[in-house]
Amino acid sequence: MEAGWEELAPGVVRHRMPGWDETVGAVGGTAGVLVVDTGASLREGARLRRQLCERFGRRITHVALTHPHFDHVLGTSAFSGVEVYAAVGADEWMARSKDELLADAMRHGADREEAAQAVDVLVHPHHRVVGELTVPLGDREVTLVNVGPAHTAYDLAVLVPGVSGGRDVVFCGDLVEESGEPQAGPDAHPVHWPAAVDRLLALGGEDALYVPGHGAVVDAAFVRAQRDALAHRFGVP
Repeated sequence: MEAGWEELAPGVVRHRMPGWDETVGAVGGTAGVLVVDTGASLREGARLRRQLCERFGRRITHVALTHPHFDHVLGTSAFSGVEVYAAVGADEWMARSKDELLADAMRHGADREEAAQAVDVLVHPHHRVVGELTVPLGDREVTLVNVGPAHTAYDLAVLVPGVSGGRDVVFCGDLVEESGEPQAGPDAHPVHWPAAVDRLLALGGEDALYVPGHGAVVDAAFVRAQRDALAHRFGVP
């Protein structure tokens, strides 16, 4: 596998992308591969798809989008033909908010032509996750959990149960960040954010590995401390 990929558990990897340091993850089973987020451009998405197909030796079958910010979704069209999942409402938001996605990418320094191309052909989610949804990958299953609103109105967590006594892995999206303070933009729902992090902790428990949307992998103690800091920051019990 190309440099930059980190193996978190058997069949579970993640990559910290250049530029905005967003996480892309993947889970491989005997019947397919699920990718968590897709990068910030079609070029990045295509590279990710190629690398992961080489890594797992099978085709990519599913994509789960943790939230609809440009750095996590603009590579999705490079995964054409793949089943795409997101929290309920994300599909409609992405369909009507292409100008907003492009403007946000531009504000953060994305190349205008690259970002515009990705927005123009953006693949919208095919499957809306309301509560929890189990995705079978052959010899293992992944659970998608709608935990928002919090960082956005459409936050999705991905729980990968451990195999052979291994640790569970929870992909948190930007509900948790290690490389800096979690960002709360105009689309955030701060009053609900601590409760969403509580849900992450309930999903993974004390022994899980928690994968932030940005930054290094953390443990439950880090997540709990960040939850308390968010509650203090937003004045939520």
